[in-house]
Amino acid sequence: MRGNDQVVTRGRQTRREALRLLAAGAMGGFCHAAARSAAPNIIFILTDDLGWAELGCFGNRFNHTPHLDRLAQDGVRFSSAYAAAPVCSPTRASIMTGLYPVRVGMTDYLRGDDPRYLSPDRRTLPKLLRQAGYRTGLIGKWHLMGDYALRRGDPTLHGFDEVICSETRYIGAGNYFYPYAFMPQVQARQEGEYLTDRLNQEAVDFIARNAQRRFFLFLSHYAPHTRLAGKPDKVARYARQLGAGKNRNNPELAAMLESIDEGVGMIRSKLQELGIARQTMLAFMSDNGGETNVTSNAPLRGGKSQLYEGGIRVPFIVSWPGHDRPGSECRAPVNSTDLYPTFLQVAGAAIPAGLDGQSMVGSIGHPSSERERTMFWYYPLDKPHFLSGRSSAAVRRGDFKLIQFLDTGQAELYDLREDPGESKDLSPSNTAKTGELQKALRDWTSRKSAIGSDRGKNGSQMNADTRRSGRPPAHPD
Repeated sequence: MRGNDQVVTRGRQTRREALRLLAAGAMGGFCHAAARSAAPNIIFILTDDLGWAELGCFGNRFNHTPHLDRLAQDGVRFSSAYAAAPVCSPTRASIMTGLYPVRVGMTDYLRGDDPRYLSPDRRTLPKLLRQAGYRTGLIGKWHLMGDYALRRGDPTLHGFDEVICSETRYIGAGNYFYPYAFMPQVQARQEGEYLTDRLNQEAVDFIARNAQRRFFLFLSHYAPHTRLAGKPDKVARYARQLGAGKNRNNPELAAMLESIDEGVGMIRSKLQELGIARQTMLAFMSDNGGETNVTSNAPLRGGKSQLYEGGIRVPFIVSWPGHDRPGSECRAPVNSTDLYPTFLQVAGAAIPAGLDGQSMVGSIGHPSSERERTMFWYYPLDKPHFLSGRSSAAVRRGDFKLIQFLDTGQAELYDLREDPGESKDLSPSNTAKTGELQKALRDWTSRKSAIGSDRGKNGSQMNADTRRSGRPPAHPD
């Protein structure tokens, strides 16, 4: 009997333990589900070639950006935010993967017949957000397709449920009024349609039809990429404004930016109207610095295609009601690879290992906190870019930044806290810091054995055939 009692007791204990574990698992699943159900909608607005100094909240007094300025007042303005590359496609790849562009085999912008593309084999951001229960949408520019005839990097293969007004032909030269040469299948919704207005309206419509579910919207503007073309009434108004010029206070660029800004206002108004503003994270960024042929990035040096600050430091604003510190500034360096883990974390999704990006959730909630990190850039070219960028690599650690020119071996060192305009090269006088950062850069580039494992996944190789000529194609990026 005693033995039988033992058996019965064990059975009861086993059943109790099973019930306890089942309840714990159910509670854990409930908590995880609750966390995911509380996750915000995510709207990410990306502009093309918008310089760091173009917004009112970043000190500009010529351009009118009231809605973006209000977004900064309601959220966090990141004053040391960087694109992962000084040109378009590599930065976009970094956003979609959380990896430095060189690890994706994409160190320069993609041409219309390019063999490189963003491989659908990758765990891109929209794929993981869709797996986490988000409705995903891309409105606007993609520029990760590669050869448009082959469409191997098509955005529909990367987890987007909806792809709207995204280029099906090479986009390079800009085309802002209907008909759209790079989207011949897109029909105008109104007479004299302006592309930025169309994208803004499509964004508002996407939000409205997905308001009852969690969504991720990637609104990717083609503007203000050259060739500049603002709406004539806006251009005329800016042309009459005191200080108007070509390479600074450009009326065409100002008009294009105002149209982007109006879209931010439309989106925020729609979120309020639908009662989901407090359940939505809204982030705004540029893919690289401004083009110095049409603007100035002062007080920063240089512009698009260069690893000076004007080419890679970009405006970045995040608003996440209830989680951010409204009206605050975060000076800690962040970069475009950080968007991937940040969005996944707020979505309650698993974050893959081996990323270069770091979540910014802590910085959003505590903008004054320090972030100890070293950031790298790698931009190899066979010939100088037509905007004067040179083959180069760079590293930032703390306040110091080193640029190593790959064409000559020359190195330049700057203290960005004391000299954000990179006017005084410290490499001759601070040889210790120069050597430290050169070693860090060498160590990082030597680890391209890890990068080598990515070769072939997107039809590219990490050798000379990815270091494309800096000469402009017929329609340059």
